[in-house]
Amino acid sequence: MIQFRDLQRQYEVLRTDINAALARVLVGAHFIGGDEVGALERELAQYVGTKHCVSCANGTDALNLALMAWEIGPGDAVFVPDFTFFASAEAPAYRGATPVLVDVDAQTFNMDPDKLEHAIQAVLLEGQLVPRVVLTVDLFGLPADYPAIRAICDTYGLLMLEDAAQGFGGSINGMSACGFGDICTTSFFPAKPLGCYGDGGAIFTDNDEWALLMRSYAVHGKGSMKYDNVRIGINSRLDAMQAAILRVKLVAFVDHELDAVNDVARCYNEGLADTGYGLPVVPKGFKSCWAQYTVCLPQGTRRSLLQELLAQQGIPTMVYYPKPLSQQPALEGIARCYDQNPVTEALCERVLSLPMHPYLKLEEMSCVIQAVVEYANLHE
Repeated sequence: MIQFRDLQRQYEVLRTDINAALARVLVGAHFIGGDEVGALERELAQYVGTKHCVSCANGTDALNLALMAWEIGPGDAVFVPDFTFFASAEAPAYRGATPVLVDVDAQTFNMDPDKLEHAIQAVLLEGQLVPRVVLTVDLFGLPADYPAIRAICDTYGLLMLEDAAQGFGGSINGMSACGFGDICTTSFFPAKPLGCYGDGGAIFTDNDEWALLMRSYAVHGKGSMKYDNVRIGINSRLDAMQAAILRVKLVAFVDHELDAVNDVARCYNEGLADTGYGLPVVPKGFKSCWAQYTVCLPQGTRRSLLQELLAQQGIPTMVYYPKPLSQQPALEGIARCYDQNPVTEALCERVLSLPMHPYLKLEEMSCVIQAVVEYANLHE
């Protein structure tokens, strides 16, 4: 059976180096913080091109720590794409702020800059909330339209928080994801482009003050040491074993994995070109890290039937995401929409993600393509 994201195959390739890295941690017996975590933070910051990298326990904590550093809370509006994972809106809601849900672009699936500006103007006109943050998402590995969104943030005096949980390795004109926002975050959940063998996350910024604040908040609001507590914080630390694994995986990611997933995407694009399905769009100058390869099925296509037929051939698929954030019960009465979000609603009904990872074999890609093409030809 084809794996949706084959972590076992990746481990087989990296087994010797990963085992050596874990043994190094076990022998050193320094399991929280220490040299491995410090080295990883330096290597990640160098790769992204930022001054600071602050590791933490997971990608959701990374978002929360950024909002804590900015003192985001009740009465603040945080603009979030409606088509994304729940954590992007959960973090500002947890802080007591109001997520304002914005529709996305039909081709890139990322926040639509025009819809963003409309939402900002609606908040200002209503006068109940203070616009503070635009929380962008690099969905499925493709960076958001940062040139346009940065211009909007500058016009309205808003902070930009880049949620690159799926975007690590993407870029625009050579500038890396995790480097576009005033603060940027990512996740090392195992299935992410750069994933560990548990939970983990990181925060990137060039701002010295914010970096110090986030390091403090991540360890119970510590001051000069962990028993000098100068503010209310949380417990969010990356352990040394995960850091050691990530250091090995980062080398492989840079050396061959990022190129490999782009090769897989090209193969899919060529093989599925005549299906009539909406294929992923990567604008000129942009590079995706392909956290997912997601097609948009024609209106009226029975997605569940296609999934069932593919599953019968040993091909797994996933739906990211079946429900807009604006329809999530937990956000009822908390989040706001100032307009209809028809693109998001259509995508939730029609998107389908196919197997995607750097170790996907040519015969496996061919099997996926053949099965999808056969279904498309039968149901055109």
